[in-house]
Amino acid sequence: MEITIKKVENGADKKKFIDFVHDLYADDPNYVPELYMAQSDLMNPKKNPFFWHSKADLFLAERDGKVVGRIAAIRNNNYNEYAKTKVGFFGFFDVINDYEVAKKLLDTANDWIKKEGLTDIIGPTNFSTNETCGLLVEGLDSAPVIMMTYNKAYYKTFLDKYGFTKQMDLIAYVLDPMDMPEKLLRLAKGIEERLKRRNITVRKINMKDFNNEVAKVKEIYNAAWDKNWGFVPMTDDEFKFQAKDMKMILDKDFAYVAEDNGKVIAFSLTIPNVNEVFKTIKRGRLFPTGLLKLVLNKSKISSVRVITLGVLEEYRKLGIDVVFYAKNMETAQQKKLKYAEASWILENNKEMNSPLISINAKPYKTYRIFEKKIV
Repeated sequence: MEITIKKVENGADKKKFIDFVHDLYADDPNYVPELYMAQSDLMNPKKNPFFWHSKADLFLAERDGKVVGRIAAIRNNNYNEYAKTKVGFFGFFDVINDYEVAKKLLDTANDWIKKEGLTDIIGPTNFSTNETCGLLVEGLDSAPVIMMTYNKAYYKTFLDKYGFTKQMDLIAYVLDPMDMPEKLLRLAKGIEERLKRRNITVRKINMKDFNNEVAKVKEIYNAAWDKNWGFVPMTDDEFKFQAKDMKMILDKDFAYVAEDNGKVIAFSLTIPNVNEVFKTIKRGRLFPTGLLKLVLNKSKISSVRVITLGVLEEYRKLGIDVVFYAKNMETAQQKKLKYAEASWILENNKEMNSPLISINAKPYKTYRIFEKKIV
């Protein structure tokens, strides 16, 4: 049967694009459906601020009238301006176990990016490293936590065959709250006392002043990661767009900021792993029963994800990160959580990897970003 590529141009096509993965992973016990409403907003140029500065097109692969794959071709203007490069990206890559279909999709993204005058293709990113990104290449034997990707094992084989090579690995660590070294907890308390003597204090985020807190945290986010591989600063609108969804699942007991004489200098955000509930929500639909499942089961969530921890460069050797980790793990112990995932960390980020290993965190999943010259 002939494989045809179709550009997503209307609501019906977008629905197919989002729903394809539910059918592809229907028999996979580790698959977690994304919420349909959130995915729809993410791909909506009128709602997602990414499209206000950049562009992307979505494509479906069909055979005999049936969807057999999908991909997005992406031009991130802010990234190219920030990194002083001319690259394109691909994302939302899902496909049946058929290399010919995968090749057609990748050819489509390659040709789109070539027409944009760009020199390389990088991915997967959905739509940038500020959203979900990376191909899971190690640790496919368990379900993903919130806002982390999951994929079929054969995707790597397809990308390798197409000529992609590794650009960077992203590491996810698993922590057992009950395995936190007592020595570290004592050390953290000592560090916190020393910080206080320098007028540096650590506090929980103020949910009653959420919008102002978000604005302060955004400044730290853009400053603390500015030298990291793959980073692109988030605009005010992009940060608010993500914060809006984050607020719905935020647990104030796991959100901290550090201040120097009242100025925010660091923050740590750990969120409940609502994927434990999303896994039970059929095809990602909150209605008619999904929302009820979320409300009833949110309190039963037994894991968290340490999603972000950033410290301004001039404050990085003071142990603020240790204080954050200790507070998170103590709270996890009090809530009797089973595990925490810290993700993702660049493989070459020694300042983040070393402290995690020192608190008995174990690397257990690897996500890969691939690259290839445009042909």
